[in-house]
Amino acid sequence: MLYQSELKNLNLIQRGKVRDMYSIDDEYMLIVTSDRLSAFDVILPDPIPGKGAVLTATSNFWFDRLSSIIPNHLANMPLKNIISDHNELATIKDQAIVVRKLKPLPVEAIVRGYIIGSGWKDYQKNGAVCGIQLPVGLQLADKLPEPLYTPSTKADVGEHDENIDFNKTKELLGDDLANKVRQVSLELYSKAAEYALKRGIIIADTKFEFGIDNKDKLYLIDEALTPDSSRFWPADQYQPGISPPSFDKQFIRDYLESTGWDKTAPAPTLPQDIIEQTSEKYREALQKLTQ
Repeated sequence: MLYQSELKNLNLIQRGKVRDMYSIDDEYMLIVTSDRLSAFDVILPDPIPGKGAVLTATSNFWFDRLSSIIPNHLANMPLKNIISDHNELATIKDQAIVVRKLKPLPVEAIVRGYIIGSGWKDYQKNGAVCGIQLPVGLQLADKLPEPLYTPSTKADVGEHDENIDFNKTKELLGDDLANKVRQVSLELYSKAAEYALKRGIIIADTKFEFGIDNKDKLYLIDEALTPDSSRFWPADQYQPGISPPSFDKQFIRDYLESTGWDKTAPAPTLPQDIIEQTSEKYREALQKLTQ
């Protein structure tokens, strides 16, 4: 398990909730996806075995499958060309990628195909999600009439993201780029959701992140359609009106909710059976998507 990477010959740029980022040169950087897990924007003390490798493989699968819609940040540069220490390479080889250095956009592009989570809470209050009015009478986990683009701000580690409306996105990005991000996000979600459903997984919602190069070309960055950035439901157990079982970290969230934890750091330790079941759910999602 890899809770935190330590690479001697590369300069650490930052540690995120899950990813450690290292500078290679002016154009490229190395991203190591650790086995850390965050819930409610707090990093948990226990690593999830194999999680980093699953997230890396899942993202790489989607980056390839969706490359006709938008280019992504992956660079065609073998890890062995970057990491000369054999022990270090062995430690990170299944959960590290070399990517282009791009300027991240200050929004998270969330697409919802079903009503659940914070979207459901908003709907119960005012019949809308991020200012988008929805039909009366929706049940928990109902499929929406059409996928919704509901962006949020991008918070620092330990802070909470905030849902914003599309006009706020235009203020942050400018009209043209905001429209492009919305269009691409909906297209990525629709194509991925159609594919996943054929393999028994409902993608209820997901989060994309984007960056631009020095010519303002848009790229898909960070991760794509993983159990960390999406809600994956088993299609054969889906039923509107109840919160479906999942292949993602909702399993951990549900456990933490049951403990009475106040959702501020430090997070409680996880029982071994919860850790093992979470690890298995992540692996099962990858297998279903890529088999």
